[in-house]
Amino acid sequence: MRDGETIKNDIINHLAQVIDPELNVDVVNLGLIYGIDLDEDGICLINMTLTTPACPLTGFLIDAITKEVKKVEEVKNVDVEFVWYPVWSPDRMSDAAKKYFGYEKKD
Repeated sequence: MRDGETIKNDIINHLAQVIDPELNVDVVNLGLIYGIDLDEDGICLINMTLTTPACPLTGFLIDAITKEVKKVEEVKNVDVEFVWYPVWSPDRMSDAAKKYFGYEKKD
């Protein structure tokens, strides 16, 4: 049996396969994933946000995330919950995503 940290890393690796089609960057590098919890029954709760509350891709992202995360052996079901705090900003993106977008933080 795999330990929790290994399973969580596997879930993150699968989430990194979910590309936001408007931005062409995955949800992990965009900094949209706020939390991952897997209970003993195999229910995986993904807390995430969007770059904007009016994002038209909500359904697409839920479906893509569910499909990818269910590929993890220990996951039986996925629940995606959207949260709006803390508010997403470009600062949440990985360095690779910032470089992709040409984002430089202004001091």
